[in-house]
Amino acid sequence: MTEAITFGLLCFTSFFTLINPLGTMPIFMTMTADLTDKDRNKIARKATLVSLFTIIAFALSGQLLFNFFGISVNSFRIVGGVIFFMMGMDMLQARLGQVKIKDSEVKSYVNDISITPLAIPMICGPGAITNSIVLMEDATTLQKKIVLFAAIVITMFITYLILFSSSKIIKILGQTGNNVMMRLMGLIVMVIAVEFFFSGLKPIILGMIN
Repeated sequence: MTEAITFGLLCFTSFFTLINPLGTMPIFMTMTADLTDKDRNKIARKATLVSLFTIIAFALSGQLLFNFFGISVNSFRIVGGVIFFMMGMDMLQARLGQVKIKDSEVKSYVNDISITPLAIPMICGPGAITNSIVLMEDATTLQKKIVLFAAIVITMFITYLILFSSSKIIKILGQTGNNVMMRLMGLIVMVIAVEFFFSGLKPIILGMIN
């Protein structure tokens, strides 16, 4: 039971920091500035649902992708660790540059920004996808698999609430508070990146020695 709780905390923490809904808020508000609260709520709901199903799909099909391309889980962990570390570095410096959208391009996204670029790749980016595949490999029991999917659902529900309440949260936090939150999340992502990198590197080195 304790092992499942620890695994659940790892799943939730890693997904929440990689998805980084607090960091997505300013971009979301910019993209939906001219929309009503009802339309903004609809976009937030659709974006989180699309992200949820995309992450679960990659978690379930990860092993098939490994077999098809002949990729080992340990190699994926190393690459994932590098990706996480770079994302964490950007977050640590309070850079929101996951998706750069010019002012002149904002209106072109209004019709269906909930799928692209909001859901993919802003919410469900390479970090979250990689994380789902790697954690699914670590979920060796049915209990851990249930915990993993529960963590994904909870993270997406919180993401929806944050995006829905984004205008109020940004006013409360302010720009300084938002930057502080992003730096803290970036630090956590970098720690997770180091763990992933060395958990993948260690078996490869031992295999080479043997």
